[in-house]
Amino acid sequence: MKMEHYYQPEIECASREQIKAWQDERLVAQVRHLWEHVPYYRKKMEEKGVTLDDVQSSADLQKLPFMTKTDLRDAYPYGLLAKPLSECVRIHSTSGTTGKRVVAFYTQHDIDLWEDCCARAIVAAGGSKEDVCQVSYGYGLFTGGAGLNGGAHKVGCLTVPISSGNTERQIMFLKDLNATILCCTPSYAAFLGETMKEMGMAPDQIPLKAGIFGAEAWSEEMRHDIEATLGIKAYDIYGLTELSGPGVAFECSAQCGMHINEDHFIAEIIDPDTGEVLPEGEKGELVFTSITKEAFPMVRYRTRDICVLSREKCSCGRTHVKMHKPMGRSDDMLIIRGVNVFPSQIETVLLNHGYSANYQIIVDRVKATDTLDIHVEMTPEIFTDNLGEISRRQKELADGMRSMLGLSAKVTLVAPKSIVRSEGKAVRVIDRRKI
Repeated sequence: MKMEHYYQPEIECASREQIKAWQDERLVAQVRHLWEHVPYYRKKMEEKGVTLDDVQSSADLQKLPFMTKTDLRDAYPYGLLAKPLSECVRIHSTSGTTGKRVVAFYTQHDIDLWEDCCARAIVAAGGSKEDVCQVSYGYGLFTGGAGLNGGAHKVGCLTVPISSGNTERQIMFLKDLNATILCCTPSYAAFLGETMKEMGMAPDQIPLKAGIFGAEAWSEEMRHDIEATLGIKAYDIYGLTELSGPGVAFECSAQCGMHINEDHFIAEIIDPDTGEVLPEGEKGELVFTSITKEAFPMVRYRTRDICVLSREKCSCGRTHVKMHKPMGRSDDMLIIRGVNVFPSQIETVLLNHGYSANYQIIVDRVKATDTLDIHVEMTPEIFTDNLGEISRRQKELADGMRSMLGLSAKVTLVAPKSIVRSEGKAVRVIDRRKI
């Protein structure tokens, strides 16, 4: 096994005692910072009957109120700002799928720490100053491009800030500039691999060795598919605008969960219904507290991501807690005829049956009963216009869905390229129910 490399070994491999000491000290300071500079947050604490004296260490974290997306919308745009605007140098914003956009603010110090987190992820994926890092996440208000761009600079990589889109140019630069690391969404990585295949290019015709993919859910099956198509090792990265962006957590060479940067973030798992903190190893909603963010600190922010934390010793030598890949979201999770359904479960069935990750889930309600339709794109290799064969394959997939989900779904196979491709986040679910 190759020797593991670290960007900040003294932090990434710190003792548990040291990590706890950082968290204790920084949490107390952060809560005071919020109390003194964010009236909105001080009011939330007062409503819960919490004073500054109640928070003496990280053990007191659960006394504090939760923050949710509703708080961010209610306080839009400046109500949660904890530093004067004159000290802020940048904003980023979420995609704003519902309600007002969430706008997050950054001081220069915030950006420096965020870029360090992204640099840790790049080094964990095997990156060094010898590498060429092609950043194909979107730039602009989206955090993906800026975060990995800054992280690549910190590592010393030659950075290609190409952003998303213009796929033929992406492939030309991968080849001509000898790019070794690719950063983008997993759905776009799959699309790049698919396009290369159509162009008659084999994986060994590009020098890529690793990919850092995040910003949307993807399964292990999709990981293996991307790795085979691009000839790389694919690493997961996690983050959200409300906390900073990508780099809150990242995968190491062991690839059995993502290390959370615990010197900057404290993670909890709660019961999404009751808010009760759950013991380590139990599945629940992931909650984050940012303990070093200056301009826009979040305390006990409910991510709505469902996952599990693990403190098992990691073979990579890093000591920071690991979060397993989110299993879905407590808010985006589909409840169909009383059954919890995650798109990743559907993706697993498709990839196990040899189909690509290009699919669309359509949920509707007919005569008070939920319907689940899944449109699946055939790959060129398995495309057929034989109606009998199509019917057989649809039934095979429907049986696989029933086995995985515990409910029936109508599966429709459609021609290659007939589902709209996404160069950003893939639109997987169309929910037409009026609920």
